[in-house]
Amino acid sequence: MKLITFLHAGAEKIGVVLDDGRILDAAAAEPRLAVDMLTLIRRQEELLPLLRALVAAPPVGALLDPATVRLLAPLPRPLSMRDGYAFRQHVSTARRNRGLEMIPEFDSFPVTYFTNHLAVTGPGDVPVQTQHLNRLDYELELAVVTGRPLRNASLEEADAAIFGYLIMNDWSARHLQMEEMKLSLGPCKGKDFATSLGPWLVTKDELDLELTPQGEVLHAAMTCEVNGQLLSRGNADSMNWTFAQILQRSSYGIQMHPGEVIGSGTVGTGCLLELNGSKVTDNLWLNEGDEVVMAIAGLGRLVNRVVRVDGPDLDDSLVSAGPRGMDHR
Repeated sequence: MKLITFLHAGAEKIGVVLDDGRILDAAAAEPRLAVDMLTLIRRQEELLPLLRALVAAPPVGALLDPATVRLLAPLPRPLSMRDGYAFRQHVSTARRNRGLEMIPEFDSFPVTYFTNHLAVTGPGDVPVQTQHLNRLDYELELAVVTGRPLRNASLEEADAAIFGYLIMNDWSARHLQMEEMKLSLGPCKGKDFATSLGPWLVTKDELDLELTPQGEVLHAAMTCEVNGQLLSRGNADSMNWTFAQILQRSSYGIQMHPGEVIGSGTVGTGCLLELNGSKVTDNLWLNEGDEVVMAIAGLGRLVNRVVRVDGPDLDDSLVSAGPRGMDHR
């Protein structure tokens, strides 16, 4: 199923995109489905059979024209959000462009970092401020959502815990990112302002998944266009670490819960930082008004527009004053 969260007549609802493009309003079809996406995931054993039965025979009164709704992120309020580093092509190219050798630890274990699960957006406008527009970048990724608790998971348990897949755009303010990462604390402000998810959360039964000894592999072409120009192209099956392997390591020694989002990391060619460094593009960065369209086979098209919003700039007086205890005379 292609699960969505949407606004209709001022109310946030969940539903399903049907094969003919119409939207099944889950709550209108069945009062027990008047829940949010996180609740649907948590109570999937009880609620998904109800929803599947309605998809098979949708009540006419619960069908909506897609033009009458506004799509939100399928899971607007995930419990947490991690991002990975699973595509070797992206990692090796980005390092080579900086004059660095490929880091050998990449082939030893998958890594993730926590990003801001409270700054999730869906399709549509993505608000940014002045400093974000200093080398603003997209990152073409896919992500999974957990559907079962995990702790010290095996590969089989990790795959079984994946509820579904969706597109992720890991927006990146490269100037802020590069400045702060000199302090060895990760992307920090360069990543925390927005991550776009959508347009659908697709259950695994609809996808072209291959079971391998390392876990399930999704075969799905990935592209990104900016203002109609195709810039990025890859495939989900070129991940060098599977989501099962990422979840296995992520769950080591901790309790994971249904409703957590885990991103793949950027596919090869999947961001302007990589493309500019490889001279495919010439110092190209995103600007106010740009339209970014990501497409992954089976997962839909995530369309976003960069919108500048008013707000204070970073506090120059704090920067110029310096830290306490330092004499800057």
